[in-house]
Amino acid sequence: MSTHGQQPDPVFDVDADRAAVREVVDTFLDAFRSGPESPQRLDRLRTLLLPQAIVVRTCGLDLGVYDVESFIAPRAALLSGGSLVDFHEWSLAGRIDVFGDIAAWFGAYAKEGVHDGAPTAGRGMKSVQLVRTPAGWRISAVAWDDERPGLTLPLT
Repeated sequence: MSTHGQQPDPVFDVDADRAAVREVVDTFLDAFRSGPESPQRLDRLRTLLLPQAIVVRTCGLDLGVYDVESFIAPRAALLSGGSLVDFHEWSLAGRIDVFGDIAAWFGAYAKEGVHDGAPTAGRGMKSVQLVRTPAGWRISAVAWDDERPGLTLPLT
């Protein structure tokens, strides 16, 4: 409901918002792919993440809490340094919730590649929080946890 002198209430298109959020999540996951264009993909994270975004790794370890630059830097070195090749991450399944100018993706992801000559693979869950900005949907926070003994995805 709008009142005299204020902007009219916006019309929300939840399907379009879900598609836009899905695109941001897919682009985020695709950034973690080794190869000659990995610096450009990781650089794109700076436009997907709010400058004040927080990223948290759990994985049964001491929490790793990162700002945008401290999150990107070690991944850039790993993905372009030559010790990790044929690496990529992708979503397995997930749910997108949207309400007005906030959204969340909670889903399973997988990763695989070759690290120092040995195959490596894993799966886990990521929680991605997003907000609508004048430039589109942007990530405000990410948290993830990976499978390990005693903690497995319910997916087959």
